[in-house]
Amino acid sequence: MNNYVFEICANSAESAVQAQLGGAQRVELCAGIPEGGTTPSFGEIMTALKYTNIDINVIIRPRAGDFLYTERELEIMECDIELIRETGIRSVVFGCLTADGDVDTVAMTRLMKHCKGLSVTFHRAFDVCRNPQLALEQIIDLGCNRILTSGQQPDAQQGIPLIRKLVEQAGKRIIIMPGCGINETNIGKIATETGANEFHMSARSLYPSSMIYKNPRVSMGGTVVIDEYKQPITDAEKVRRTIAILNN
Repeated sequence: MNNYVFEICANSAESAVQAQLGGAQRVELCAGIPEGGTTPSFGEIMTALKYTNIDINVIIRPRAGDFLYTERELEIMECDIELIRETGIRSVVFGCLTADGDVDTVAMTRLMKHCKGLSVTFHRAFDVCRNPQLALEQIIDLGCNRILTSGQQPDAQQGIPLIRKLVEQAGKRIIIMPGCGINETNIGKIATETGANEFHMSARSLYPSSMIYKNPRVSMGGTVVIDEYKQPITDAEKVRRTIAILNN
């Protein structure tokens, strides 16, 4: 029997709680989900720690957009890693690329110096790198523990061919963790066809706001319009059903 690990992309402490209730072993705690995930607040991190006892990975990403970081942004990332270490959390998630689309080994080495004793996931910056096979070897040499990837496709199901090749290339040297668009309808196919043992998914549902008075004419994002009277939160039942596909 495979020892599968299920990681939930948690957009809040509440989502982390629901992920645990659903049976996940780990969460990746993020803010800014519509932007692909950014570093959550210290309060969010500490609250998630208080109300859960599963592993928490914290994303280290100071902004949305590309993964080519300036000197000041790298300083922010170094500071965030050190603050997270002080909380007792033992896992962080980040990735840096050069302007040419390669792994930025200089920036990564600099950040890895702050990660002694921490587990490090190289996130989906991998999915926009130029040469995934070369990047895999560089990330292994850097000492990272896993790579989160959709196989350089819009979702992990479409990325199955590359993910399978990466799992084979990696062997036991590093964990290849498929993520993006994984749910109860496709996790079985992805597991069978890639050989992966760890999976990253969101399993969120939209929950109505408790507001009675509403003014839908106003958007807090200006020209970016979302339904601000619905909240995306991890759905414990979705987590439970998806995990059951592989564990039954």
